Amino acid sequence: MNIVWTDTAVKQLKSIFSYWNNRNKSRNYSQKLYIAIQERVQVLKINPKIGVYTNFKNTQALSLKHYSIIYKIEDNTIFITAFWDNRQNPKKLLKFLKSE
Repeated sequence: MNIVWTDTAVKQLKSIFSYWNNRNKSRNYSQKLYIAIQERVQVLKINPKIGVYTNFKNTQALSLKHYSIIYKIEDNTIFITAFWDNRQNPKKLLKFLKSE
């Protein structure tokens, strides 16, 4: 399976890293989170059906601490469409998913 991060997911990821870098005045947490994300994505690559199906067509979510990796599978590719901090307002995520 190939993994493709959409531009939106990359922007969300960078925004979360930026938040933690500014809040903590250090990149340590962001680096640890990045490693955890990479490990989780490797598990997803091996087991693409591991995520929980959402209410949105062909969309699954895989949890990672306080975050969700939201993805779709098409042919031999996993498209990561969002990287979401679950502590945010869920209405914001619903609006995002409806626009995808």
